[in-house]
Amino acid sequence: MTNCHLEYNMIAFDEVVERLKDILSDEVGNKKVYDKDVADSLEISPAAFATMKRRSRIPYEEIVAFCSRRKISINWLLFNQNPSSLIETTNRYQYIKYFPEVNVSAGGGAYDTDEDFEMLALEGTFFNKIGAFSKAERIEAVNVVGDSMEPTIADDNIVFLDRDKTDISKGGIFALITPSGLFIKRVQVRVDGGVDIISDNKDYPVQTVDRNDVTVIGKVIGMFGEVN
Repeated sequence: MTNCHLEYNMIAFDEVVERLKDILSDEVGNKKVYDKDVADSLEISPAAFATMKRRSRIPYEEIVAFCSRRKISINWLLFNQNPSSLIETTNRYQYIKYFPEVNVSAGGGAYDTDEDFEMLALEGTFFNKIGAFSKAERIEAVNVVGDSMEPTIADDNIVFLDRDKTDISKGGIFALITPSGLFIKRVQVRVDGGVDIISDNKDYPVQTVDRNDVTVIGKVIGMFGEVN
């Protein structure tokens, strides 16, 4: 998938947790912080957090919200990048809309630009990597649910959409609405004018729809998450 795999050095689950603990410790006067405190700060139940820890599954959606509330550099928290300050105070950052209530890939739902959204700050290097430095205002982030696009895009990844890229004639992975619902899928235009809606998970059959029944929201140009 073009431009989708960000060549950052993702850090391990335990290191992410330790960085979260450092932030929380500073907030409470350098007191000791426990896993339960991290779970509370991410608005995850202790039991769910323990399961994530056992599986080394980083809760990307919750971490994005955590950083957004505190205006903390997500580049520092998730990647081996060390800004001069954790707090986003310089114009090195650009902001995009993140829709925490919009879930795509498993079908159903809707994509409404009036939906509640948060402004997510990311360093300019991120936008350079996905080729969108000059157009951050047209990039939006949504959650992926389900396994239909595995191994390319996993359940719970956060994907970044370029709202200006809606031409599906050359194929690619897009967020789109069909009569069956809202999806992140690979698409291919057929000679007869139909559109094949393709899941990378081969357990899901290819669906073919009329081009007039497809509303393209934008092309997937990047993500937070491991890409196989």
